Amino acid sequence: MRAIWKGAVSFGLVSVPVKLYSATESHDVSFRQVHAKDGGRIKYQRVCAIDGEEVPYSDIAKGFETEDGEMVVLTEDDMANLPTTSSREIAVEKFVPADQIDPMLFEKSYYLEPEGAAAKPYALLRQALLDSNRMAVVTVALRQRTTTAVLRVRPSETGDVIVLQTMMWPDEIRQPDFSVEAGDVKDAEVKMAQMLIETLSGDFDASEFEDDYADAVNAVVKAKIEGGEVQRTETSAKTGGEVVDLLAALQRSVEAAKSSRGETDKPAKKSAATKAPSKKTAARKSPAKKAAAKKTAAKKTATKKAAAKKAS
Repeated sequence: MRAIWKGAVSFGLVSVPVKLYSATESHDVSFRQVHAKDGGRIKYQRVCAIDGEEVPYSDIAKGFETEDGEMVVLTEDDMANLPTTSSREIAVEKFVPADQIDPMLFEKSYYLEPEGAAAKPYALLRQALLDSNRMAVVTVALRQRTTTAVLRVRPSETGDVIVLQTMMWPDEIRQPDFSVEAGDVKDAEVKMAQMLIETLSGDFDASEFEDDYADAVNAVVKAKIEGGEVQRTETSAKTGGEVVDLLAALQRSVEAAKSSRGETDKPAKKSAATKAPSKKTAARKSPAKKAAAKKTAAKKTATKKAAAKKAS
């Protein structure tokens, strides 16, 4: 893993230098929109909704749309005056009981690794969180914006590790706009539901669950590739956003072609275009040249005869 941020956790007079690593990654299946006829990718243009003209990146600004549909355009100066911070401190504001924080507030997770000689204060904070069964509510600046987060301890194969989880702001949690009535639930039904819960009770093990959808998609794609159902499409080199994909696709294509011929990487041979034409090629060309010469001579003879006849 690659550290994406460096700073220090501070609580009281204790400072713990740490590195921040992204703790999660998405394995969701993604598709591209393509032309069903030939598999070509669908491209989108940046077109102004008012004049219908395509807009270059240099003319694109940030706009804030008001509730009544008006658009406020923000200039670079406006953006520069917004409050930002480059602080490298994870400041502990308070320690709260773990069950007081609604899991809906949690957003993204990061691992904290002690840096340098910070192993002892790191272990101290970790043990204090475990013994107190509390989370540390902190403020931290990520991508120049201050946000709230919590520190908690998570068991792992390499030992207990402190996890930083950023949180959404309270007004970002939507409230349901519907009500659920209690209903007329009978005691016998409640007891039966409790029996069912006891029957299905157990400990949570994430490895027991699989992403059947992603596995099924991968199986279908693999079968189509093995069956030769692959569209060979040309990709424009002008689109900067597709350069990496194009290079990767070309590399895979070259490797697949070499593998199918049983070839390995060898120094490139000189291009055949620099060689002199072979005798066979010259032989194929010579009859055509002779025929053209005969045709030209015949025309000259016919012209002379016509001129002589006219003179007589």
